[in-house]
Amino acid sequence: MTRSSLKMIHFTRHRHMDTRDRDIRFLKRYAIGSTTVILFMAVTAFVRQPQKQKFTEIDVERINIVEPNGHLRMVIANRPRSIGPIYKGKPFAYAGGTRPGIIFFNDEGTENGGLTLRGSRAADGRYEAGTHMAFDQFDQDQIVVLNYSDNNGVRQAGLEFRDRWDKPINLFAAELDSVNKMPDGPAKTEAMARLRQPIQNGVVANAQRVWIGRDRAKSSMLRLSDPMGRPRLVLRVDSLGAPQLEFLDDSGRVTTRLPDQRR
Repeated sequence: MTRSSLKMIHFTRHRHMDTRDRDIRFLKRYAIGSTTVILFMAVTAFVRQPQKQKFTEIDVERINIVEPNGHLRMVIANRPRSIGPIYKGKPFAYAGGTRPGIIFFNDEGTENGGLTLRGSRAADGRYEAGTHMAFDQFDQDQIVVLNYSDNNGVRQAGLEFRDRWDKPINLFAAELDSVNKMPDGPAKTEAMARLRQPIQNGVVANAQRVWIGRDRAKSSMLRLSDPMGRPRLVLRVDSLGAPQLEFLDDSGRVTTRLPDQRR
């Protein structure tokens, strides 16, 4: 092979390599450019989309309504994704997963009420159901409660108003957790009973003041209690339609009943 032929072959190979390199560089630039354009369009579309969206129908397991600072304002959730108690943005007491419904929060990110629902029938046909709507005292637990409970037809529904002390609920939860960690026995039972008493050291920790509704005995009732949570006046119409008014002393003894059934 002549020298000129070798030069021609070398030139041809070199030109093919240059062409291939240019093609590769072009493809790289094209890929980078296309990706950049796509990302830019996606970001622009996201940024420019209207703030208000309209949906005909949506399936979702949980919705968090939050303030600009991230504090929760309302949580709507199914059972597995339901939220546990929150005090100033921090969980306490027990984990979520037990309260399907809606939970409300105040300006500080503390739970202050909610609406929960339950209802199911067992394999033997028996059922349990309930609806619970509550509004909480600031930094405390529920003081206005609308409640329905049903144990296979033994049902109660009513509205109640409660008094609670001013101790923050997270401190009570810490005390309760401490008692729960005690070994089983009389000391733990006594500590739990003392912790759950409505009156502690002369201060109302948790006392029902008013209850109005339909009780499990099928009576319609208005029950008024004193600041210590002791019923003092009961107005009742029983399941047979008979009316009754009772006055009670602070020990729970009926002092006056109208009509007087002893006559």
